[in-house]
Amino acid sequence: MPFFSELFVSEILRKPVLDPRGEELGRVKDLVVVKGEPLPKISSLVIEKKRKLFNLPWSDLSIFNKRIIAANIYGAGLQSYELREEDLLVARDIFDKQIVDANGAKVVRVNDVKLEGLNTEAVLLAVDVGMRGIMRRLGVERGGEDLMGFLRMSLPHNLISWNYIQPLEPKLTAISLTVTRQMVAELHPADLAAIISQVSRKEGAILFKGLDAETAAEALSELEPDTQAAIITGMDTDKAADIIEEMPPDEAADVISDLSAEKAQEILGSLEKEDAEDIQELMGHEEDTAGGIMTNAFIAYRPETSVKEAIESFRRDAEEVETIYYIYVTDAEEKLKGVVSLRELLLSPPETKLSDIMVTKFKTVTPETDEMQVAGIISKYNLVALPVVDSEGFILGIVAVDDIIDRILPPAAKRKRRKV
Repeated sequence: MPFFSELFVSEILRKPVLDPRGEELGRVKDLVVVKGEPLPKISSLVIEKKRKLFNLPWSDLSIFNKRIIAANIYGAGLQSYELREEDLLVARDIFDKQIVDANGAKVVRVNDVKLEGLNTEAVLLAVDVGMRGIMRRLGVERGGEDLMGFLRMSLPHNLISWNYIQPLEPKLTAISLTVTRQMVAELHPADLAAIISQVSRKEGAILFKGLDAETAAEALSELEPDTQAAIITGMDTDKAADIIEEMPPDEAADVISDLSAEKAQEILGSLEKEDAEDIQELMGHEEDTAGGIMTNAFIAYRPETSVKEAIESFRRDAEEVETIYYIYVTDAEEKLKGVVSLRELLLSPPETKLSDIMVTKFKTVTPETDEMQVAGIISKYNLVALPVVDSEGFILGIVAVDDIIDRILPPAAKRKRRKV
């Protein structure tokens, strides 16, 4: 069946469809889309005549372009059609919907859809997200061009290839491309968070659901607390637990503290025992204190450990720790005895003991120390991390400089941890 050039769906809506004798079968009301390779394709037209709907299969069309649409069957051969929720229709289900532009890392709204001929099919080539698409649907595109020309301005084409969009509606995900989903997953966590923040919570949850646990954890850390809570609350417990396990303990504690007590207990009960204990320990500290912003994920070795042994162990242990600036040296009781910078570790001879290169005069704070006092110490002594110890010198965790920055320059909603 001939398909002439390219066209936009808005250009053929309400256009008459002719039978072989040139008589009108009805007018185009919508187009049914199905998954195709390499792009989604039109499977049939929905046409309307005298307030009745009919389905016209793509295979029964003989001419399809913006000027003429003709079929090779007569009215008696048309099958009646009822609008069904499971069908995917261009005008009903794609127009005016928000999608993710994976290439530009932003959320846009579909104003029109561009079709192109591929072999004997009509495929969805791109979406129009610009003003031109709106004007085309209103039937004033030509007038808009003339006006912009008079003003010595241009009316730009703002098209996004279907290869670069990720739908946010459940029905549309069936025709999204695998490569696009991969592109979305590879966006920077801050970009993903920005996208999720621009859409409804339902749409954000749909996008979030398609991410792997590690990517989801990174994106979740960038979201506002209320958005985090809404997304995690809407997930099944096992999926939520998988994501929480991928987060640093301090960030996981922040998220769980914003959940309902029931949901928090469900997730904690699904975590590995050690992970759950680490998170609950952090949730027990007051906000605005060193204990409230510290993480209990750090690396510590014994004084008698050699540099060679420490480096070998570090390669294994570092995979589980997000922030590493120093190696902490502790005795058998886990009392803090010294600190070794990574630079000193790498520059020292392999057989040197950590006790020989560790700094023994170091600054510490207690869990109760006010966060602004912590910030002052880090700033005054030009530190990138500060150990938190109890009254007997046992190391409980560390406050990293990025955690302090997050507190001094917090997001719009500041966290308040709640004990669970």
